[in-house]
Amino acid sequence: MLSFTEDKAIEAFSDLAPDDRVRLLDELPARVTKKLLFSLNPEERKKTAELMGYAPQTAGRLMTPEYVRLKESITVEEALKKIRSLPENMETLYTLYVTDRNRKLIGVLSLKDLVLAKPDQFIKDIMETQVIKITTDTDQEETANILYDGGLLAVPVVDSENRLVGIVTVDDALSIMEQEATEDIYNKAGLISSNKKESNQSSKLIDGPFMGTLRVRLPFLMITMIGGFLAGQVIHTFEETLVTITAVAVFIPVIMDMGGNVGTQSSTIFNRALILGQINLRRFWKHIVRETGIGLLMGLVMGSLAGLIAMFWQKIPMLGLVVGMALIVTITLATILGFIIPFILLKMGLDQAAGADPIITTVKDVSGLVIYFLLVQLFFSFLMPV
Repeated sequence: MLSFTEDKAIEAFSDLAPDDRVRLLDELPARVTKKLLFSLNPEERKKTAELMGYAPQTAGRLMTPEYVRLKESITVEEALKKIRSLPENMETLYTLYVTDRNRKLIGVLSLKDLVLAKPDQFIKDIMETQVIKITTDTDQEETANILYDGGLLAVPVVDSENRLVGIVTVDDALSIMEQEATEDIYNKAGLISSNKKESNQSSKLIDGPFMGTLRVRLPFLMITMIGGFLAGQVIHTFEETLVTITAVAVFIPVIMDMGGNVGTQSSTIFNRALILGQINLRRFWKHIVRETGIGLLMGLVMGSLAGLIAMFWQKIPMLGLVVGMALIVTITLATILGFIIPFILLKMGLDQAAGADPIITTVKDVSGLVIYFLLVQLFFSFLMPV
């Protein structure tokens, strides 16, 4: 018999869109993933499992299988009747996709054009045959750029035989664009320096010998990989807690992503200010004190908001407190790390462009999870289902 807490967590998991479920499951241990997957009805389980079969960071993993597909041979009136029968929470009605009898993508149609067309017109006569599309193995960054450059609200995804299998919506791509843009800005900030040493480092990374570039970059990537294993070990250590109180797992991505975004944001600010001469390295402690205060304020705002959402969503007041406290500490720590780590690497004569972000990611992922799970353990008796 499932507990109250498990019921609520499973209900929330079931209400997620298939692509959102996949992103959540990617953060969880196999045992919890299996439990959540088997809580779904067969149809939803199949949709989610199909997305998990695609390679990470591709359109196939990012897409949603929930879209409106029309046959070319039906009339406008028949199409509108089909649309009216769809669930009320359908979110991708703005663009309609036309396929032939073999489900191959042959056209696209806006909802506006459909509504304004004559009822007896055939879909094939009003559809647009020049379709911007991508394949399931298209890189997620390229997918986001296609959506942005084309001014599209969604882009269809086809398999190797041009059969329509899903769509990627603009809201799913926005977070990817933000992450990639932040990384690009950060790299530019680190590679452009006001001093000759930084200029030489940048030149070596761009035009230097292949093996020399690898020697600079690979050690930091190894640190990230080790951090990933450590984060996995933290989750594994508390796996029994996750199985007992499934709702705890729902907020793991929130804790990790918020820490990463804040840390990267802070390091970008540091590097840009350093380049512009707005940071005095001899009075660095004053900048740290100010950034710590800003991090604490951001943590209080975001932690309070996330805590309230968690409390009302899961109907567990103490879980809201745990999530809120974990975010306050994690965001404050990530803000400090975003300034300190590039500063330390700079003082050591290392390349902060290549090294800061991997180290920040590693430290904040492991520390954020540890903080979260320690708070869960501290308030464990209050989180247990009655």
